[in-house]
Amino acid sequence: MFKKFAMALNFSKSKILILGGGVTGTALANSLTRRGATIAIADDKKIEDSAFSTLLSDDVDISQWEMAVVSPGWKPTHPLIHKLVEAGVEITNEIDLAWMIKQEQAPHQRWFAVTGTNGKTTTVEMTAAAMRAGGLHAIACGNVGDTVIDAVESKENYDVLVLELSSFQIHWMSSAQFTASALLNIADDHTDWHGDFQEYARTKISLLDSSSTGILNADDEEVIKRSVHWKGRKVFFTLDTPAPGEIGVVEDLLVDRAFVADPQEAAMICELKEIQPTVPHNVSNALAAAGLARAAGVNHESIRSALATFTPGRHRIEQVLSSGGITWIDDSKATNPHAASASIMSALSVVWIAGGLAKGAGLDELVKRCGKRIKAAVLIGQDKSIIAKALRDNAPHIAILEIDTPAQYQVGSTENSLMEDVVAAAREFAVEGDTVLLAPACASMDQFINYADRGDRFAQAVKKVIADE
Repeated sequence: MFKKFAMALNFSKSKILILGGGVTGTALANSLTRRGATIAIADDKKIEDSAFSTLLSDDVDISQWEMAVVSPGWKPTHPLIHKLVEAGVEITNEIDLAWMIKQEQAPHQRWFAVTGTNGKTTTVEMTAAAMRAGGLHAIACGNVGDTVIDAVESKENYDVLVLELSSFQIHWMSSAQFTASALLNIADDHTDWHGDFQEYARTKISLLDSSSTGILNADDEEVIKRSVHWKGRKVFFTLDTPAPGEIGVVEDLLVDRAFVADPQEAAMICELKEIQPTVPHNVSNALAAAGLARAAGVNHESIRSALATFTPGRHRIEQVLSSGGITWIDDSKATNPHAASASIMSALSVVWIAGGLAKGAGLDELVKRCGKRIKAAVLIGQDKSIIAKALRDNAPHIAILEIDTPAQYQVGSTENSLMEDVVAAAREFAVEGDTVLLAPACASMDQFINYADRGDRFAQAVKKVIADE
């Protein structure tokens, strides 16, 4: 699809265009400038206060550039990328550039990767924690923490990088190689970017082609089906009893039958209750992290120590308040139906707060699976009508309240009336024993800065509207 090349690490005579002025683009600009390149950053929007030369995408003179480095979110169908390809301009990406630098600067360094529709951030953080507990100098990077290029060039001289990789990053990647990669799940997401689910799933599973060992979710039908023809070492993890060569759960223990001398025997990883919160998808994340850590040679005791003390990051099944027998949960990180479904199924009776940008994903399967757990839905955002239709079509017993965006509402404003209205509405539906759950199943940027801003505003509103009652 795009021209591949062996990248030299001395760019003193190179003119390189960076596509995208975000965090990744800035990291690339810093690295390439240090290596002597003449660079500019192109973006669809005007970049303010940049230390580098910037251009609007429409104003780029293709003839001035001999190489381009594309940031993850840029679609291959973007007009500027089409022009670059047609002109024969070499195109690469941050992951492959970082890999080439790693080959020269840190040949000892091992790379591990995590992808999936959901659970990536928690799993890479668990994995890095387990590796550090085992004595490795490890860092989680990529879509979490440092960019990959910053982690490679760090003076910390890491032994191990644990990369969180989105489908966008994998799409543009061609050179990087991984000691082991985990595929957590594949569900409908980002079809607006990839064109359809088949291409999205194909991109996810293609990470295995760059990996020696695959840590694969045996409970996910798409992962099983799409990894059948891959010839590398497969280690499956499951919430059920593991077969020889797998990792899984036996009664109240997480056990390893893959990285042991005798796969007919099982070594304990940790107790089930040591994984907090003890909900199915979080236990699944822990199994994947344990598999990656074992692939790095970390012993079971170190993995147990790390998992027992690990707490998920903000906005991931985070309890905001328990009052009057009602539990208020912030899972704003649930930005697609698959993640929201897992969150809903962790409770018995849910007042569901959802909505935002659906990114082309359908909501019918979520409602069919979770409809018996949802007593009411409070809907917001640009695509709230899509969710409302899925509820009416598949679970007409569920009460629905759609809340429109206030006329004067501005993204990022200190004023929080929208979320206060949402919380007040949810309170009208909730009774003792219910969980009010913010698990939007959608991206946030139509009404909020990001998912963290959405979660913070929810917590603030709960504390104002409910805690002060």
